[in-house]
Amino acid sequence: MSTPIAGVLPRPTPLQRWLVLLFVSLAMFGNYYVYDALGPVIDLMREQLEFSYRQIGMLSTAYNVAALLVLLAGGYIIDRFGTKKAIFVFAVICLFAAALTAATPHYELILAGRFLLGLGAEPLIVAATTVLAKWFKGKELSFAFGINLSVSRLGSASADWSTSFASPLYSSWQEPLWLATGVASISVTAAVLYWVMERRAEGRIDLGAPPETDKLEFKGLYSFSRSYWFIVALCVVFYATVFPFRTFAIDYFQQAHGLDRETAGLLSSMLPMAAIIATPLFGLWVDRVGRRSLFMAAGSLVMLPLFLMVTYLPPGPAVSLLPFVGGPQVPLTLLVVILLLGGVFSLIPAVMWPSVAYIVDARRLGSAYALMTFCQQAGWALVPIVVGALNDLSGAGPENPGGYAPGMWFYTALSSLGLFFAWMLWRSETGPGGHGLETITSRSIRSAE
Repeated sequence: MSTPIAGVLPRPTPLQRWLVLLFVSLAMFGNYYVYDALGPVIDLMREQLEFSYRQIGMLSTAYNVAALLVLLAGGYIIDRFGTKKAIFVFAVICLFAAALTAATPHYELILAGRFLLGLGAEPLIVAATTVLAKWFKGKELSFAFGINLSVSRLGSASADWSTSFASPLYSSWQEPLWLATGVASISVTAAVLYWVMERRAEGRIDLGAPPETDKLEFKGLYSFSRSYWFIVALCVVFYATVFPFRTFAIDYFQQAHGLDRETAGLLSSMLPMAAIIATPLFGLWVDRVGRRSLFMAAGSLVMLPLFLMVTYLPPGPAVSLLPFVGGPQVPLTLLVVILLLGGVFSLIPAVMWPSVAYIVDARRLGSAYALMTFCQQAGWALVPIVVGALNDLSGAGPENPGGYAPGMWFYTALSSLGLFFAWMLWRSETGPGGHGLETITSRSIRSAE
């Protein structure tokens, strides 16, 4: 069948585009839920399966190792088989991974399930991005990406909230993971609906030429600027700090601060919820005022003392997590620290990822983002093992809350590296070889156009 001439076929209607966004976002919701379903059952795995913190850390690392392998493969599968098949296949892999993780108490099979999740979840994110780029154009594209990310983060928050709405399941480590498997089936259903929709659109709707897939190219990496490498280094230490902390957060709040599972889950959910609400607002703010490297340095500075504050400061008076409806009580210090960390979790990514587009040639942007993601996954893979080992060596647990302090010092050391790289980026960008990160605003872009 011949390829339709561009412009002859109509573009998708608004209803078709928003249905696609709904299906893709539901697929991503299930993906994020399954990944974060591990956090609320860490204490149950330690009690009922006698897993060590080191083993728990390896469950997180297995995902990242798989993600690194998939990233090296690039977008070949998506290019070869098309988006409708790719998004379905990767959603099915995530479903099978969730079921494998929940099905058996054997550590090796649970580890295999998390590794398989990494093989499916990361390319599912790439496939979802490719789908949105096909159906949305112009100003709607950024908005569609933002909605998709918000729904994805809602999946993470929902995994934390499951400690409340599915609290009867938490008598066993398995039942919450079977719930996650059920949520993963939502991803598969949404992928099937998208397959049907794209199949019906073929030959009837102009979806444009497929976008180039980001490829990781190691040749010519020397040509990236110093500012780019400072952003990459900040990216590595930032994600290697925040996401491993989130993995252990619910267990840490329970064991070190005596919170019940429901309250710990609600407190942990504030991090992804902050990303849903505040990230777009920070993005709009930075677009108006510029000062991108300064914003990243400020965020890194705020993050630096937070892990020591949560370890050593007095807990303070108990305050309600949900003040208007009489929610559970948490120590004020914990609430302040998590709110500040949520702000940093929103600010730095909102500034960091778009900044790359200002300092890297558009022809090499795919390689730049792919390399940045590769380095991020590599750093992220190492930290859970280290934190788990530190917890084990220090005898961390409810009888020894101080045993969690070495892990918090490790997070603080990573945060100090983040501040250093953000400062180096600010120095580089305010010098004569800067790329304008401090001065480029949405108004200056409009003036240039």
